[in-house]
Amino acid sequence: MQKVFEIIDRQQAKIALKKAFFNASLFISYKNGDKTYRIFPKIHSVKIDKDQTEYVFTLRNGMDPKEVTKKEYVFMQHFGANIELDGDHKTFTLTVYRKTFPKELKYNYDAILPVIDGLNLPIVAGMDRHGQWHVYDAINEPGLLISGEPGAGKSSQVRSIISTLIQYKKPHELEIYLGDLKMSEFHLFYDIEHVKNVCIYPEDLWKMLTYLTDEMKRRGELLNKYRVTHVNKLPESEKVPYILICIDEFVMIMDDKDMKAMLIQLVALGRALGMVCVLSLQRPSHDILDTKIRSCLTVRMGFRVSDFSNAKIIGTPGAEKIAKETPGRFLLKRSDIVELQAPYLDEKQAEKILAAYKSADWKNHFTGDFKAPSPQYDEDMSEDNILGVLDDGTNQT
Repeated sequence: MQKVFEIIDRQQAKIALKKAFFNASLFISYKNGDKTYRIFPKIHSVKIDKDQTEYVFTLRNGMDPKEVTKKEYVFMQHFGANIELDGDHKTFTLTVYRKTFPKELKYNYDAILPVIDGLNLPIVAGMDRHGQWHVYDAINEPGLLISGEPGAGKSSQVRSIISTLIQYKKPHELEIYLGDLKMSEFHLFYDIEHVKNVCIYPEDLWKMLTYLTDEMKRRGELLNKYRVTHVNKLPESEKVPYILICIDEFVMIMDDKDMKAMLIQLVALGRALGMVCVLSLQRPSHDILDTKIRSCLTVRMGFRVSDFSNAKIIGTPGAEKIAKETPGRFLLKRSDIVELQAPYLDEKQAEKILAAYKSADWKNHFTGDFKAPSPQYDEDMSEDNILGVLDDGTNQT
């Protein structure tokens, strides 16, 4: 009896899809005498479970695949906005989800702690439509690009990432260096013990990147000295803190060849050295995101952007379709692309969270310019052997 019901459900689902084909004019018509016949795309399979219904269909020869994507709104009218349509020149998959994203996902550290416990440097991306958190270890994937228009949720996401790491790691385990060239994003972090510098002027950002490049060389020398491939493998007496480098609107320094070269080097070699880069910008372009830097930023978060060209540059095609009514919605690209809702952390809540992590001398902690932290190493550094052990870090523990 159960199989009979399943067959009936699939037949009804096929009828619903054919109605959508008809209203979208996805058919080939021909006349035979006084009668008009319509040939619809061929439905190969219908899979129904408690979470979703998945259709796989193939266009008939002569049908324009562009018409399928153009008429996506018709499928939404039939099945609701909670759908996903993927395909190529002929075969398409339509997934109709029963569950949807929360209208707003409020930031709650206690809720995410169980899913990040045990990770070295966790990045909490967001929650999928099934209520599952998506997180990853930035020590394994150290280059992150975040892009999105004003109001799309980019600023809250960056704030959430930094605030989570501050709560997760102690100051001697994590050092944070911030570039805030718009002078509007990182003022909340000025007096936090983990945060070594917040640079708001290009000349100070140049000093910061120079210091971090020297630090990269010092760490490379340590790896060479102990013949290990990752800072996690250094002896306990030589342990170094992880470093997070976060620069908002890094587009403003890409015209400076020296700073661009230092930034690319940090992103490219950071994995073995425990140095993680998070770069964000509003409007991407090929001039800014050239192949060198894009190849190193292996993780992408694409919030709403203006058009397909921008979404493609980020590496998250489809981000241009995200509605303005869904702030915090974005596409995460790692091995594949998944749609997520980012946790929302407003400034007022962030201030309350960060109050517990203020430096004891926070009133004298920052002046807005760059001041190098006290050196951690006494060894003389040479550049000759630094790169000898800087492989991709795949043998890290």
